[in-house]
Amino acid sequence: MMLAQMPQGLNPLTPEQSRQFAELAGSLDPIQQAWISGYLAASAQGAAAAVPVVAPAAEPATLTILYGSQTGNAKHVATDLEVAAKARGLDVRLVNMADYKPSQLKNEKFLTIVVSTYGEGEPPEPAEKLHAFLASKKAPKLDGVQVAVLGLGDSSYEFFCQTAIDFEARLTALGASVLMERALLDVDFDDHAPDWIGTALDRFEPELKAKAQAEPTNVVAMPGLAQTAGATSQYSRKTPFSAEVSVVQKITGRDSSRDVRHVEISLEGSDLTYQPGDSLGLFFQNDPVEVEALLALLGLDGDAEVIVAGAAKSLRTALIEDLELTQSYPAFIEKYAAATDNSALLDLARNKQALRDYLGERQIFDVLREHPGALEPQALVDALRRMQPRLYSIASSQAEVEDEVHLTVGVVEWNAFDRAHFGGCSGHLGRRAGEGDRLRVFVESNDAFRLPADPNTPVIMIGPGTGIAPFRAFLQERDAHGSEGRNWLFFGNPNFTQDFLYQVELQGYLKSGLLDRLDVAFSRDQAEKIYVQDRILERGAEVFKWIEEGAHLYVCGDANRMAKDVHSALVEVVRRQGNMEADSAEEYLANLRDARRYQRDVY
Repeated sequence: MMLAQMPQGLNPLTPEQSRQFAELAGSLDPIQQAWISGYLAASAQGAAAAVPVVAPAAEPATLTILYGSQTGNAKHVATDLEVAAKARGLDVRLVNMADYKPSQLKNEKFLTIVVSTYGEGEPPEPAEKLHAFLASKKAPKLDGVQVAVLGLGDSSYEFFCQTAIDFEARLTALGASVLMERALLDVDFDDHAPDWIGTALDRFEPELKAKAQAEPTNVVAMPGLAQTAGATSQYSRKTPFSAEVSVVQKITGRDSSRDVRHVEISLEGSDLTYQPGDSLGLFFQNDPVEVEALLALLGLDGDAEVIVAGAAKSLRTALIEDLELTQSYPAFIEKYAAATDNSALLDLARNKQALRDYLGERQIFDVLREHPGALEPQALVDALRRMQPRLYSIASSQAEVEDEVHLTVGVVEWNAFDRAHFGGCSGHLGRRAGEGDRLRVFVESNDAFRLPADPNTPVIMIGPGTGIAPFRAFLQERDAHGSEGRNWLFFGNPNFTQDFLYQVELQGYLKSGLLDRLDVAFSRDQAEKIYVQDRILERGAEVFKWIEEGAHLYVCGDANRMAKDVHSALVEVVRRQGNMEADSAEEYLANLRDARRYQRDVY
């Protein structure tokens, strides 16, 4: 059916616009069509930020790629799959699960799922709705649907790639047929995803092309309407920018139980841009002192040449810059035990629960100290996995800081086995990095955590601890652009005198009127602990009033406890103030999430 012939109920254009568009579309070659598509998507970006775009149903000969991503990895792999499919001349549709209407599943014929697993086997937030729908009675029969599933995860967690396993099981239970064996990839997914992509497309391609020839359509495809168009940088996770550190400043008090650092990094000389809500990815360095001690313990020459990802370098450089020595994981024990013929570790590797308990208390450094063994330099490198970047919510707006990016970093530190331990990246930033040092960085876009497109929309921000980071960026952005929307911040930490992060700035925003309300909860300043969720309940009537008046809700911080407690508090506020049952209050908040008015950046 030609676009101009569509029933007016399905076609939002006027008859004259439809005729003009059909004439233009018919005269364009594929490259011109793609340019027009990107232009229209970019023009619609402001509206898309306010009202989520629901992806249209697929054509019969379309390969639909659904991705669910918490940190961006699944999105990147799904995008690589899209690019590879287009290079073969296939019609492909890439859709964030958060933008996908579950009822469309019954119309799919060729489907790929690329999804990460979060926490203890849980789906990432954008995948939650579709994940739940597939387990519900509303899920349709999917006979005739061909599916391939790719899961991303971290084998240091017990429920490795559980979400991908769930998706495949539920799709097949509904009648879908698995076109190829699912792949469950660890943090080194970059090494293995291309092979899976190639094999998957080999399986899909013949029937897709046969369908395309048998069922031609004159409807002009508009890829990108379900995505946000934007400028791309030459720097990315695969090609990070070498940025200079300009400031590392402790912003908690001398007697604080927490060490939080404000970090400023120069992006001068790069083309990197970011928006409030985005994250900065960092490749850190392992402690050179610890690396030298490790080399001595294992009797290895730091100058020995090894190969990492196809590149030759010294063992010392590889251990400092390229390999993971802090986060421990089962595959290392298995490989290292085999390389050193360590019977104790070989036995441990056979008992999964005992192995997880053992690794839960130890870094790679600890394992090597307890079990030093003789092995070749390359064997050590091969036992270790490559360093994975760490993501930090950006704590600045480029409208305010221009060629800089700011972070709020809580240093992870603890004592175990008679020595101090530090998190890999936070230890580097908080203990070793200084002015003039360089870090490899990239920007990780987060379209699921954005200020409202309308600057007059009120916002409620809930960010205890380092969760304040993106809200500092939000406030800077609204201040720089003179936004009129009301702003309310909930912030919490242990002590007022030691842990009030960015206190002077926040009080300045209160004084200027940019920040309409600031509610704080310092949990240990009184006998009974008070948290942000308690403040939300205390201010319940006003919180609900703001929401009913159109406010957007944002939560940032710890996922395991804080985010769950805050959600429970919000459910209770809605239940009380809206005179609802608990189920109705949950549905109320779910509708806010669907409308992008309740957004979370939790970790």
